[in-house]
Parts: sequence; structure tokens; C-alpha cells
Amino acid sequence: MKIAITGKGGVGKTTFSSMLSRMFAEDGYRVLAVDADPDANLALALGFPREVYESIVPISEMKKLVSDRTAASVGSFGKMFKMNPKVDDIPENLCKEHNGVRLLTLGTVDSGGSGCVCPEHVLLKRLCSHLILQNKDVVVMDMEAGIEHLGRGTAESVDAFIVVVEPGERSLQTYRKVKKLGQDIGVKKVFVVGNKIRNKEDEEFIISNLEDGEPLGFIYYNQDVIDADRSNKSPYDTSEETKNQIKAIKNHLVKLQNI
Repeated sequence: MKIAITGKGGVGKTTFSSMLSRMFAEDGYRVLAVDADPDANLALALGFPREVYESIVPISEMKKLVSDRTAASVGSFGKMFKMNPKVDDIPENLCKEHNGVRLLTLGTVDSGGSGCVCPEHVLLKRLCSHLILQNKDVVVMDMEAGIEHLGRGTAESVDAFIVVVEPGERSLQTYRKVKKLGQDIGVKKVFVVGNKIRNKEDEEFIISNLEDGEPLGFIYYNQDVIDADRSNKSPYDTSEETKNQIKAIKNHLVKLQNI
């Protein structure tokens, strides 16, 4: 299964991504979690030790790797470089592993314009394509609000595109934007998970603003999850209640995907 998780900043998609990844790992799956958010902190949510996550260098910042794979000069990238670089060995060689989950941190690319095509962009897109189309693992991608790292063919092959929302109009506006972007590039399944829910009214607000029926499920506001972040612990190890809610969402997703 290949899952891309997105949503407005601060809605809890990284917490959801980390707990879903660990849940699949505990079920015996080989799991690769991909941090594709510019504000990369999936390692923290997965419970990686400080000395490990502080040592992680995002793929986009590995200038020698980018240069070697794209044949572009380090520090002075020109217009000529490989558009189909070798990436199949990157997951095995560069990922970190903890709690049964392997982690690959992509990073982001600072560019002067949205239409910029540079070696880093090419390498990241090629790597994402490999992870989605060729990799045999369960892949959980913690995305930014957009779908920058996914090209048309790659996105079409994602099994599920999940938007994490909270009960507020700005969050639901992001959901509608992501759904439109997904439709534009051929994503057929866009699901919703409601997070930071306080009561039934919050559930009803989200349901009433969806275009395609019921969400995958709801995750209620939990102080234990907030405290886990403050104490540098994985929320998976601190809240049985939230684990059970996400387990129900995972089971619903697996059932819908016939896996």
C-alpha cells in the first residue's frame, strides 16, 4: 500500500503519519515512512533518539549525491543534467530505522519560481516515483499541503491520498484545494481524517463540508499527544485512546482498499 498524507500546517498529519507507520510495522509489514514536508519532523514523531534525528541530512541537501546521480556540478548547477537518475539504491542505503519503521527524509528545494526544474527537483521526483511504482514496502508519505513531490504518473499510482483536517474552515479549504489538485493529476481516491475533535458537533461540521460522504474516521483531541511532543516521545507510546482511534481508521482504509 502506498499512502500520501497531507493537510494544512498544524492539523496533526505528522502525528497521524507516524502512528499509522508504526501500526503497519507492528502488524508485520515492512514499512518505509517518507518525510516529504519542508518542516521535517517525522523522525521526532516516530520516536527516533535525538542523536539520530539530529544527524539526518535531507536528500535534497546531499549535494554530492545530487551531483553524482544527475551529472550536475556541485554548487554551480547548469542547464544540462540527467532527467532519469539512478535512485533504486537510495532507500536501502540512506534510510534510518527505529521501532520497526525505516525513515527517508526528502527535504525541499528553494527555487526562484514554481516552474523551476533543477537537479534536486529531478532527483526527488524520480525517487518518489520509484518509491510509489517500484518499491514493495508499505509506504507512508508525510507531505506538505501541496503535492510538490508527486508527478502525474506517480500520483495516479498512490493507493490512497489522505487529507487530515480539523473542524475549521481554513483546514477544509485546504482539503478542497488538495482534492482539486489531485483530480487535476489523476488521483482517484482522496480520503479525509478528522483530527482534534472535541465533540459530535465537530464531527458533524466536518461531515457536512465533505463532498464525498463519510471520512475515514475521527481522532479526538488528547492532551497525552500534546504532552508527548513536549517530552520528545512518540505519541504511539503515550496514548492508548488515540492508538485505538487510528487503528479503526487504518482498518477502514485497509477494508476500502481490499488489502
